[in-house]
Amino acid sequence: MLPLPDLPNFEAFKAWRADTSQWLLVALDIAHGHGLPTASPHIFSTGTNLVIGLGDDVILKLFPPLLRGQFVSERASLALLRGRLGISIPEIVFEGERDGWPYLVITRLSGVLGRDAWPALPEDQKEIVLAQIGATIADVQRVPVGELSLMEPRWDRFIAVQMAGCRARHVRLGLPPKFLDGLDDLLREVPTLIPLDTPPVILTGEYIPENFLLSRDGANWRLSGLIDFGDVMTGWGEYDLLGPSAFMAAGKPRRVLSLLEGFGYSAAYIDATLKRRLMALMLLHRASDPLRHICIEGWQHQVGDLRELQDLVWPV
Repeated sequence: MLPLPDLPNFEAFKAWRADTSQWLLVALDIAHGHGLPTASPHIFSTGTNLVIGLGDDVILKLFPPLLRGQFVSERASLALLRGRLGISIPEIVFEGERDGWPYLVITRLSGVLGRDAWPALPEDQKEIVLAQIGATIADVQRVPVGELSLMEPRWDRFIAVQMAGCRARHVRLGLPPKFLDGLDDLLREVPTLIPLDTPPVILTGEYIPENFLLSRDGANWRLSGLIDFGDVMTGWGEYDLLGPSAFMAAGKPRRVLSLLEGFGYSAAYIDATLKRRLMALMLLHRASDPLRHICIEGWQHQVGDLRELQDLVWPV
């Protein structure tokens, strides 16, 4: 059996991962060593790392050496959050390392992936689930950051780096000129908009449908599980409102209000300053790509600048 390679960069890893014959036998050997079922492995094609379902109960996540930081983040986050939330998260069953590749064996949660269930949910159910997402974000952020406080990037440094590359990123991604024209003005406001020295909270950066599990209670749907903690960092709590705002709220006032009230904000708190700060955070997000992520059809033709855009995305 060939050893797992030390690949030079993420592009090389993606190309290597595409050929499952290069790594599946190794993954199954790891599973066998822990006495786990190997008969019908399920390879998850999405996500960053190698993720294999082993039977109905557990999942093996194998991290390449160049993404060791994601292993450290996931392991620390799952330990800190265990038993602290009102919904399920995976539990660590085993951990180890093979040829310099760290891995976790975690429990497999029940439920329907949000990506699959969300589009068909009735509108009132979407509002309920968004309120539960807001509440879950707040629950996570009440947990002390513990050893995550030692992880890079620190919030102030993260914002500085994101600001430095913000214009170039959005030019490359094709953000229309009418929005780029207001970008420098918004970036100049960042030091007064975004707190950099308040006590940090746990941020996943990825409260998106791919990372939720939903379950059905009769005719009603509820948020039942949260997965993928590989990109956890610490910082200002509103950063984690951006995923559900962009991918799920769709600029619908009742959805937006459900999310923000679930998080703990009253309607009176949702003012121009908050919207401006959320707009800045959205453009500074490490995965920011408004053209492809804001789920309001034709939004770029409905507004003329960033101020109008923030009112479209957060219309409360």
